[in-house]
Amino acid sequence: MKIFERLKIEFKKKQLKNKDYLFLFEEPPEDEFVAFDTETTGLNPKEDDILSIGAVKIKNNQILLSERFYQLVKPVKEINEESIKIHGLRKKDLENGIDVYEAIDKFVRFVGNRTLVGYYIEFDIAMINKYFKKLSGTTLPNRYIDISGLYYDYKIGIIPQGNVDLRLDTIIKDLDIPTFGKHDALNDAIITAMIFLKLKSI
Repeated sequence: MKIFERLKIEFKKKQLKNKDYLFLFEEPPEDEFVAFDTETTGLNPKEDDILSIGAVKIKNNQILLSERFYQLVKPVKEINEESIKIHGLRKKDLENGIDVYEAIDKFVRFVGNRTLVGYYIEFDIAMINKYFKKLSGTTLPNRYIDISGLYYDYKIGIIPQGNVDLRLDTIIKDLDIPTFGKHDALNDAIITAMIFLKLKSI
């Protein structure tokens, strides 16, 4: 681990107010990851809310479908029609959702100290941290990997000075990744995991 990264984690540990989350600061297991995705009311972490979280564990280059996480979240504010077109979650779909802080706690305990994997992951982490910081006093210390960055590095090596299309649909098609009919946070997390393993093996 780089010195700067270690110092950043130590700073977060000092900020920790809820000692129940000390397990997050343990050394992560080798070759274990959690791919995850969130569905939200918009793209502004400061103003928008989480509607669902999906995640799946990866161990020894295998996606553990038996160890998956999916949670609907009861919205804090009214959902507008524009956001429904994106995530497809209507008010009645979320009636059985749980409180966002309970959902974040469950998600964090599912993840543990594993490295996180996502597509443009900094947005999803910002959404999680919005609530996790209120629960713990700090932000997630987990290492993370962005598959859009991995894909860019892979493509730019093949087509230097070319424009790399980082849209998810393009990446899926180019890497010949199978897709599922239903678009939700869990299926997107599984697709993310498949892309990650494919790029890891190239």
